Amino acid sequence: MKTCKEKSDQTTMNDMIRKAWILFINTFLISMTANSGYAMLSVFKNRFVEKYGWFSKEDMDDCIALAQSCPGPIACSSATIIGYLSCGIIGALAGELGVILPPFITMAAVTYFYTFISSNIYLRIFISGMQAGVCALLLDIVLGMFSGIRKKNDVFYYAVIILSFLYVRVTDLSIFYLAIICIVTAVVKTLMIRRKVEKI
Repeated sequence: MKTCKEKSDQTTMNDMIRKAWILFINTFLISMTANSGYAMLSVFKNRFVEKYGWFSKEDMDDCIALAQSCPGPIACSSATIIGYLSCGIIGALAGELGVILPPFITMAAVTYFYTFISSNIYLRIFISGMQAGVCALLLDIVLGMFSGIRKKNDVFYYAVIILSFLYVRVTDLSIFYLAIICIVTAVVKTLMIRRKVEKI
């Protein structure tokens, strides 16, 4: 006969597996239909914030910011972070597999049928038309993250946005250095605020 703790552990494990399965199905379908990592982020927000309620908008923005600072495709990093925060290692693996499998299957199919795809005018029109939809999804991501910054009503964040934009547009330096600069700046700002609070 199982004890209460064993039953509780079993229930917790079942919940984790259920959430991991939901995560895998959603990330798989999103990855299959969205043709850009940034475009996928907008759908991630819709599913895991608004539909399932696993995260708040602020938490999701933090996940996206963290994924952006990690090496590799942002969609893979976001899915891994979302999965890990939702249901641990199982969720991280489910999210990662869900994002990776559709492009892998698609690339294998495209390679096999390349001659047919490259010469089919309807497929070319379809791909061109999808670009407009991707632009809309990217705009949604930008506006969503900006609204979160606007609520903080702090000149510091506006300055970081403008200077980061200029860094990307004007210089040829790696984004890695920009990420390091932003992290160091944020840490310094946090320490300064903490000192002010301690003095009060």
